Amino acid sequence: MIPFSPPRIDDKTIEEVTAALRSGWITTGPRVKRLEEMVAQYCGISHVVCVNSNSAGLELMLRWYGVKEGDEVIIPAYTYTATANVVVHCGATPVMVDVKDDFNIDVEKIRKAITDRTKVIIPVDIAGYPCDYEEINKLVRTPEIVKLFQSETEEQQQLGRILVLSDAAHSIGAYYRGKHTGGLTDVTVFSFHAVKNLTTAEGGAICLNLPAPFDNGELYKLLKTKSLHGQSKDAFSKMQIGNWRYDVLEAGYKCNMTDILAAIGIVELARYDSEMLKRRKEIFDAYSQAFSDEACYQVPVYETKEKVSSYHVYPLRIKGITEVQRDEIMQHIFESEVAVNVHFIPLPMLSYYKNRGYQIAHYPVAYDNFSREISLPVYYDLTPEMVQMVIVAVKKAVAQVMK
Repeated sequence: MIPFSPPRIDDKTIEEVTAALRSGWITTGPRVKRLEEMVAQYCGISHVVCVNSNSAGLELMLRWYGVKEGDEVIIPAYTYTATANVVVHCGATPVMVDVKDDFNIDVEKIRKAITDRTKVIIPVDIAGYPCDYEEINKLVRTPEIVKLFQSETEEQQQLGRILVLSDAAHSIGAYYRGKHTGGLTDVTVFSFHAVKNLTTAEGGAICLNLPAPFDNGELYKLLKTKSLHGQSKDAFSKMQIGNWRYDVLEAGYKCNMTDILAAIGIVELARYDSEMLKRRKEIFDAYSQAFSDEACYQVPVYETKEKVSSYHVYPLRIKGITEVQRDEIMQHIFESEVAVNVHFIPLPMLSYYKNRGYQIAHYPVAYDNFSREISLPVYYDLTPEMVQMVIVAVKKAVAQVMK
């Protein structure tokens, strides 16, 4: 069986995790700090806060910005549920808008959805392909949009406009107009979940890029406090001789990363461009070459003059099929012992959000993308021979259903 997306775990990973275990320090400590510095350098920004998930990072930023009941946060209808759930956790309303053919949020739909209750926009880099950040950044700074913005907290007053909070769960390593994701807008949050290109098993990172007069260094300290119960010192600091006394500055959260997890990320990031992204691009190219010459396949765009994907998910679409036929094709692929997936079921189709009144009929592009999409396996240890097996399995399954 060819699995869908197993993590890369080799001797280097095991040695670094073992070193963390042998160090006697396994919770938040020096390795977390090192990974934060590595991610910051990689993204070309000054400060990164590592946390235990992308979801925790998004929610921390929403709460820092004062998002609450009565507020609205604009998100794409086509994304994983975490993007919407964090808004609900804050008591605010997720305002869903449709996407474009490239799976990413439609900026014109964002414009039409903005009201005087809009506090945050969360673009999502689906499959690792960056959103139109220049257009989004320009939109929130447009005089009529700025005039509409209602500041209710010190942070909102200081920024004076809608916050752009990028959900870049898929896109570490991607480029937009010559810059890495992580430094493209106000704040970016990565995911280091087990199936992501760069994994720490579970984990995430908040990339701070707020404009003056914000001090991203001071915000880094504040977020570290918020991520650890509002405590003034982390466990590593408290364990230093004579440094046991601490204070609690607020009722914070518990979403810090541990050194064991950071150890995995340190190894992966050091070889990320030269090995992981290189191999994933080879797989993307092989799939595109195999499927581009047949009219029934719609291969994804993953490189343009302005954008380069992180090659996280290969979302192949089949032209002229229904959702039921797509599911049947997938079943035939499974029977060939190849694991495939779908990214994602649009939020309005999920019971929780459907029951809150969202209707997929309002998001026709999101539904069309979903109904014809099959995500193919992409991971470091997928050999050229296995790639060919995937291609054969897909083509055979499509022929069976569309005969």
